[in-house]
Amino acid sequence: MNITTAPAADLPPLSEMIMTAIETLTNEADKSTIQKHIESTYASLPSDFQDSFSDQLHVLTQTGQLTVVNDCYKKVDSDAPPPLRRGRGRPPKAAGTVKTPLVSANGMSPARPRGRPPKVRDPLASSPVKPAASASGRKRGRPPKANRAAPAAKKAAPPASGERRGRGRPPKVRTPVVLPIGS
Repeated sequence: MNITTAPAADLPPLSEMIMTAIETLTNEADKSTIQKHIESTYASLPSDFQDSFSDQLHVLTQTGQLTVVNDCYKKVDSDAPPPLRRGRGRPPKAAGTVKTPLVSANGMSPARPRGRPPKVRDPLASSPVKPAASASGRKRGRPPKANRAAPAAKKAAPPASGERRGRGRPPKVRTPVVLPIGS
């Protein structure tokens, strides 16, 4: 490699140095390789070269002139479209998808009705078989409530003691404790 010994004023801009270094390094290189190539090519670099080098790489990637793939910097093709940054939120649906309308053009409901489809009944099957009654002759499950007139007659009878009961559980009866006098 030839080393250019030019004064610091005659150096090309740092972005140009980086782009030429990437072109000579097979169009793809990592940060340290680019830096070593620039240092070996240009002898008189400014003292703040490392800081400005990192800043300039960041600027070139932000402007879209370079892309970073696996910590390697690549030069972007001029023919290729710029990389799209995905925004926040859910992406929009593709233009090719067509949503089926809920009501067709003739005003009728859609071909498939809403909800669970009905059970398929076999037309050849005989009438449904009723389950046999149990041995005791009663129906299964809880028996239905009796007529409302019967419970009303049952409530009408007053309690035997003559005292009306309140709601809820009655309080516990406490027996008075009598202590012997001499103890």
